[in-house]
Amino acid sequence: MTTDRAPLSRTDLAGLLTGAAQSVSGILAAEYPTAASRSYLHPVLGALSAGPHVVGELTDRLEEFMAAEPRPTAAGLFTLASYASALGWLTESLAELTTAVDQICTRVGIPTEPRDLAFAATEDSEGENGFDFAFNALELAAIRSAAEAAGLPPGDYVEVLSQSLLAASRITDACMEISSGLLEDAAYVLAEAADHIWTGGEPGGLPTLVRSLLARMEAAE
Repeated sequence: MTTDRAPLSRTDLAGLLTGAAQSVSGILAAEYPTAASRSYLHPVLGALSAGPHVVGELTDRLEEFMAAEPRPTAAGLFTLASYASALGWLTESLAELTTAVDQICTRVGIPTEPRDLAFAATEDSEGENGFDFAFNALELAAIRSAAEAAGLPPGDYVEVLSQSLLAASRITDACMEISSGLLEDAAYVLAEAADHIWTGGEPGGLPTLVRSLLARMEAAE
């Protein structure tokens, strides 16, 4: 004879979401030693090294949660939807980061003609990367030194560094939004007094990250 387990408390459910939020935000604090020859990758290596570990950790917690909640309550379903959305969003964002790093590495491996640094900086500032370069003499000297250590022409170094900074900016935005959404949902689980969180009919009852993902999908159409 089997006995149904007692559902997890709201405190436990909120703790699951809060722990996930802390793990995701921790990606942004990760550091990875970067050789001078690869200094242009420094902005992304921390997240690139820590991200897969966090995904694995969150996946394990999700499996444990589903095993502990074979018949989740409304609050449990809300928590599951929030958590699964966060995990999917993080996995997608890390895949995009990996692709960006692969493109940078490919770019570095292709022989190119040296370009004038001032021209490269102007060209990049007007491109798609969104960074506005205005180098002073000390910065130009530092870039030339870093480019020399990396075995790249200064203009190429600026280009791949800007791509790295852009990729770092994107994963930072994603992790911050995911973490913030998880914390909002954790607070909602704790504060909601009724037994019927998220009946599935009203958009306002959906977890924060689910609503964010739906908004992104609508904007992309």
